[in-house]
Amino acid sequence: MADDMDDGTETPGDEAREALVAELAELLGDAVVETHIEAGQNLWLRIEIEHWRTAITALRDAGFVYFGFLSAIDWTDAPEGRYEDTEFDSATASGGGKFDSAGVGQDLEEATSATASETVRLGGGDTRFQLLAHLHAPARHAAVILKADVADVDGAPASVPSIIDVFAGADWHEREAHEMFGIRFEGHPNLEHIYLPSEFEGHPLRKDFPLLARAVKPWPGVVDIEEIPPELEAQLEAEVMAEFEASGAGA
Repeated sequence: MADDMDDGTETPGDEAREALVAELAELLGDAVVETHIEAGQNLWLRIEIEHWRTAITALRDAGFVYFGFLSAIDWTDAPEGRYEDTEFDSATASGGGKFDSAGVGQDLEEATSATASETVRLGGGDTRFQLLAHLHAPARHAAVILKADVADVDGAPASVPSIIDVFAGADWHEREAHEMFGIRFEGHPNLEHIYLPSEFEGHPLRKDFPLLARAVKPWPGVVDIEEIPPELEAQLEAEVMAEFEASGAGA
């Protein structure tokens, strides 16, 4: 198992969570790739994807009986930035380059600070797609976020085992991840769309999904501000001055 990525910063309660990390690492054994303790906040366990269902089952049996959420992430950058030429896009558009052990594309890592890079992928990661699940142990007042690298097969995420037989509440979460990212959950009986029409093609939360509307209109915040016509600017200035003098503030 890789070394813990904790920077040594200790806050109240960290000792207990470090003990919990050791306990869970022993429980899951070789399934654990690496761990991360976010000071004062979350505990992350990165596990091998082939142990996804068995690890979650083991955690449930160990008291992590509350299922919070399941989702996925596509860590590549959108092609051609965001369909407009901005300083941010030109600095960070890596075109889906190699992912290193810190979990950030090479170009993106060079464009950001070390602190920002660590924030991007807590717990590490080596692939474009990652699966996440949040479990909570109410009796222990403890929670854990599981992460697993999902292999990229010809630009699409590989299939992973469903966990709906472990947590029934994961049903719609897996359907959403399938709909938005294209991850197929083996064993799920009904991977139908939740939000989109059944005939909809593509997976909107993949970074390579073409946002055609943004090819016409830039993202909010990247807009051209039209200048006020001189005559209207003079009129507005006169009205403001008149209100100012009428209020007696100019006396």
